[in-house]
Amino acid sequence: MELGGRMLWALLSGPGRRGGTRGWAFSSWQPHLPLAGLLNAKELVSHWTAVFEKRGIPEAQASSEYIVAHVLGAKTFQSLRPELWTQPLTPWQLQCIQELSSRRLQRMPVQYILGEWDFQGLSLKMAPPVFIPRPETEELVEWVLEEVAQSPCAMGTQDGPLILEVGCGSGAISLSLLSQLPQSRVIAVDKGEAAICLTEENAQRLRLLDRIRIVPLDVTLEGSWAHLLPWGPVDLVVSNPPYVFHQDMEQLAPEIRSYEDPLALDGGEEGMDIIIHILALARWILKDSGPRFLHIQRSGPRRGCPADAWPGPQPARVPG
Repeated sequence: MELGGRMLWALLSGPGRRGGTRGWAFSSWQPHLPLAGLLNAKELVSHWTAVFEKRGIPEAQASSEYIVAHVLGAKTFQSLRPELWTQPLTPWQLQCIQELSSRRLQRMPVQYILGEWDFQGLSLKMAPPVFIPRPETEELVEWVLEEVAQSPCAMGTQDGPLILEVGCGSGAISLSLLSQLPQSRVIAVDKGEAAICLTEENAQRLRLLDRIRIVPLDVTLEGSWAHLLPWGPVDLVVSNPPYVFHQDMEQLAPEIRSYEDPLALDGGEEGMDIIIHILALARWILKDSGPRFLHIQRSGPRRGCPADAWPGPQPARVPG
């Protein structure tokens, strides 16, 4: 599990978040576009970047580049064949770009607009309201991979580690670990039906369904750990849980508030509601030799306390 001021900042300001503009009558204003054949990819990016900037859309150029590249069949604008940058677009392509850009103007995250996103080299389907993985989530995966590499004996059997992910969302963490640890197996749990379905679909797309068990489970319910015992104990418990203070939820970007599941973000009054349950669960499901880590980083003074009353950020290992 990973917490941190820097990670929270990504939640508060990064692309792909949610906002309070759902239901806005966007159809009342449509940016004018010239007739088909008069615009190429570079001109379209410039046009929509200017429109996005005028409307206060975050990451204006990146958003327009992703949308134009997607319509032209590429992952990124930079990966387009150079001749496509200056080739006039067809009426159909212009219409697609117009429609996708209109969604961005309604503050829909780019990941949802495109319907897919790359994570740790995997192309994952994305769909609202399932939580969108951020770059910091990739760092969490790297952290787990390093732990496995450094503790081969602690990982137990020749079949590789058995990993439990709590709150699997799109399956990004579980599936990237499965793809990079060929002998590993994963139990992925989430209480959201949309998340369970999306993880299963992504696992099937990546042909990893045979090594993952996807379980609908609310870890806040008393005795929930008992449902996992038939498949445990596990070597690792990993999670990117909700940790935003409840009172800070309304301050999140429009992309977050209007599109992503608030249950994947809201950590309660102290940001620890789900984390406490995960630690309690680990007591029952984690092997004696299994490592579980909690990395806490605070970017400012604690509420109601002077800045020098608490020590700086400290990594903490919680004994298994």
